[in-house]
Amino acid sequence: MKDLRTDVLIVGGGLIGGPLAVALASAGLSVAVVDTENPQVAVGQAFDGRASAIALAPQKALAALELWPEIAPRAAAIAQIRVADGHSPLFLHYDHQDIGTDPFGWIVENRAIRAAIARRMADLPAISLFAPSAIAGLDRTAGEVVARLKDGMVLRASLVIAADGRGSPTRGAAGIGLTKWSYGQTAIVCTVAHTRPHNNIAQEHFLPSGPFAILPLPGHRSSVVWSEKAHLAPAIIAQNDADFLAELGSRFGDFLGTIAVEGPRFSYPLALQFANSYTAHRLVLVGDAAHGMHPVAGQGMNMGLRDVAALAEVLVDAKRLGLDIGEASVLERYARWRRFDNLLMLGLTDGLVRLFSNNVMPVQLARDIGLAAVNRIGPMKKFFMRHAMGLVGDLPRLLKGQAL
Repeated sequence: MKDLRTDVLIVGGGLIGGPLAVALASAGLSVAVVDTENPQVAVGQAFDGRASAIALAPQKALAALELWPEIAPRAAAIAQIRVADGHSPLFLHYDHQDIGTDPFGWIVENRAIRAAIARRMADLPAISLFAPSAIAGLDRTAGEVVARLKDGMVLRASLVIAADGRGSPTRGAAGIGLTKWSYGQTAIVCTVAHTRPHNNIAQEHFLPSGPFAILPLPGHRSSVVWSEKAHLAPAIIAQNDADFLAELGSRFGDFLGTIAVEGPRFSYPLALQFANSYTAHRLVLVGDAAHGMHPVAGQGMNMGLRDVAALAEVLVDAKRLGLDIGEASVLERYARWRRFDNLLMLGLTDGLVRLFSNNVMPVQLARDIGLAAVNRIGPMKKFFMRHAMGLVGDLPRLLKGQAL
C-alpha cells in the first residue's frame, strides 16, 4: 500500500479546487488533489455551451496565479451592464468608463478555465493529482487527516478542503448541516451565435418566470442563462431545435439580429443553500460546498474565488509562522473572513429573485422607479459598480493582484 504525506488534501480539482491547489503550491505548500474526473480531459475538450462570469478582482487573482494568460484570449470583456424589468422603459445602465478603464469582468467558456487550470497544475511539482479517483474512507484524527483512496493509496495531510460542489460528499460525511430552499425555477443554459455585435454589453431582463441574461462571449456569440418556472422547463428543454429556438427568440428579441443555438443546452434546478458551518475538525469548505446562490447576479464562481484567495492567504501565513494549518483557530480566521461576505451576497441574490420574479403591478412599479433612481444617483451607482467588480470589502492579497 502506497502512502503519501502532504500539507493539504483538496477534494475536487475543478473551477475552485484547482485554483486553490495552484495558489497553495505556488506559495510552497505540498498539495494532494483528488477528483472523480481527470482535469486533463478539459484540455482540447469540445465546446459544451457553458460559460462563467469572472469579475475584475477574481480576475486579478487568476492573473497572480498565472492562469489568466491562457484564459484571456477566450474571454470577452463586460464593458457595460444593462438591467431592465421586462419591457419597462425604465432601466439601470452601468458603463465601466464611469469609474475607470478596467471592465467589470469577463465571460469565459468553462472549458477554457478548466484547461488553463489543468495545465498549470501539471506544471507545479508540489501538486500530486489523483484523478480520476475517489476517496473510500476519510479519518480526521487529532493530529492529521488520513484518506484512503479506492485504489489503495493512502494520503496523509494536516487539513482536508472540501471543494466538491453543492452536493459535497465530504461535507455530508463530516455531519455539517445545510440550510436550503428552492426557487421553483430551472436554469436553462446555452450559447447563441448572432449576426450583430454585442459590443461587450451584458443584458439582464427580469421576467415574471425569472431573470433572463445575455452575456457576451468572443465574436458574435453570447451565453444565455434563462431562468424558467420549474414546471414549465422540462417541456421547453425537450423541444426540437426549431421549436426551442423559437421559444428562446421570443425572450431574446432581435436586437442582435438573427440567432442560432451553438452546442448543447443544459438545465439545472435553482436553489439557495449554505453550510451551517464552514469548518469542522481539520476540515474546511470552499466554493459551492460552502454556499450556492441563484445566478441572477453572476456571482457564484466569483464568491468561490474569493474563498480561494482568503483561505490561501490564511493557510500560507499560518505555515510561514510555523503553525499547524489544520488547527481550529487558523480555520476560524478563514470562516470569519468569508462568512459575512457570502451571506451578504446570498441575501442580495435572494432578494432580487423574490422582488423581480412576479408581475404584481404595484411591486413592478416600485422596482422600476428604484432602478431609475439608482441609475440617476451617481455615488450609489458607482458603489454598485465597484461591488459588481468585486472591489468592495476586506480583500485578500490575491484579489488585489498581489502574490501570496
